[in-house]
Amino acid sequence: MNGPVLLVIAHGSRDARHAQAVHALVERVRSRRPGLRVETGFLDFNVPSVQGVLESLAAEGVRDVVALPLLLTRAFHAKADIPAVLRQAPARLRIRQAEVLGPSPLLLAALERRLYEAGLSPADKPSTGVVLASAGSSDPEAIAVIADIAREWWHTGWCAVRPAFASASLPRTEDAVRELRALGCARVAVAPYVLAPGFLPDRIARGAAGADVLAEVLGPAPEVARLLLRRYDAACRPALQVLGA
Repeated sequence: MNGPVLLVIAHGSRDARHAQAVHALVERVRSRRPGLRVETGFLDFNVPSVQGVLESLAAEGVRDVVALPLLLTRAFHAKADIPAVLRQAPARLRIRQAEVLGPSPLLLAALERRLYEAGLSPADKPSTGVVLASAGSSDPEAIAVIADIAREWWHTGWCAVRPAFASASLPRTEDAVRELRALGCARVAVAPYVLAPGFLPDRIARGAAGADVLAEVLGPAPEVARLLLRRYDAACRPALQVLGA
């Protein structure tokens, strides 16, 4: 085994598709770096739990772990929930918490991959308005990040890009679709900025009823797997704070 164990921390969901997508992504990470041990833990609803995985690793004699939040923004789960769980880990473990995945150019590349898989092409960009549809958050920092990503993505050549949220914030996906129609975009596409299927992605899909194109969730896109490994490598550098050391 090369380097610390990578523990991917997912939120979890009652929707079985969520865990399936997480496991598919983790398998892609493993395939990209066969010498790395990668484990998965869930904060809620699914097993194994994060605490259970940490206890099992400690019982095996593992010493070093990189805990990587499978999150796209630094909202409540990244700032509070995950650090609280990690503080309860067995004392023998040295745990580094990696940064969340977003924002990153690799995520924009994954979003475009999903739109092209849904039927668009690069030639469609100047005439297509895109709804960047995220789950939503009550955290102002997370909302600001989504707005910044939408502006950055627009500068790559789309007719327009508007953020939308499935919960906690406005506008909703259907409102952003109508706005892009009013702007005169020849076609409207919805790009879910979410990692796995579930209740909120289903709400995004319903809001996309008036759009021409609805992309799939990011899921196990190759760019997302690459990004996980980048965050892991960054966390392995000595300058990052070690929890429990």
